[in-house]
Amino acid sequence: MATESSEKLVGALVGGLRVLRYLSVSATPVGVTRVARDLQLNSSTCYNLLKTLVHEGYVDFDEGTKTYTVALGLVELAKGVLEQASYVRLVHPMLEGIAQRHRVTATLWQRTRNERVVLVDRADNDSSIRVHMSVGQRLPMYIAALGRCMAASSGLSKSELKKRFEELRWDDKPSFDEYLAGVKEAEKNGYATDSGNYVKGVSTASAAVRDEFGQPVMAISAVGFSAQLTGRSLVALGEDLRDRAAEVTRALSGGRA
Repeated sequence: MATESSEKLVGALVGGLRVLRYLSVSATPVGVTRVARDLQLNSSTCYNLLKTLVHEGYVDFDEGTKTYTVALGLVELAKGVLEQASYVRLVHPMLEGIAQRHRVTATLWQRTRNERVVLVDRADNDSSIRVHMSVGQRLPMYIAALGRCMAASSGLSKSELKKRFEELRWDDKPSFDEYLAGVKEAEKNGYATDSGNYVKGVSTASAAVRDEFGQPVMAISAVGFSAQLTGRSLVALGEDLRDRAAEVTRALSGGRA
């Protein structure tokens, strides 16, 4: 599989983004000649990039002064990122409540590209010994309890899911049939669990947060030591996560979920 550094980059897109970054920090409107000179771009290429950005609503052109500035289209582009930050703030009190009620580490995961998830927030309990996870940590999207609940909402066929499963690394890897049974349980119950498969001695539970189209975009998870999370305690944790994830899903979908 090709790495990011070995993939061919699209020159026009790179150039357009350079122009946008340049205009976003410019104190005054600027003309095409100056933009081309400062960015060491061909004048004709720079003009076409600016013309395209104007057409797409990311740059404004002043006909009188023949100068360019960033436009409100950039605000729309940033809206999704700003909304994500607001949802992290929304969810944090939920994470704190989960952590204290169940004596676990509660986490919020955001789906990213290449079928991975990144840890964007967490809340710890006040136990002297607890599982620690670092914000920014990345995992394959279909691993552990988190992976089972994400798979339950993914719409992947059995063969597609099996292909992804075979690429995952576990401490105590379940069979695909066992994993698939966990995915089906997640579909039925609204949450998934993992008892020592991903990391020996550690149990996790997770529930997916979906967007207005029903696609999994985040997951609220919790992790603790398997000796403490057994039987009814793990079920209660999963049900709590399911209910909190449903609240966030409703917020993301504008109450339509």
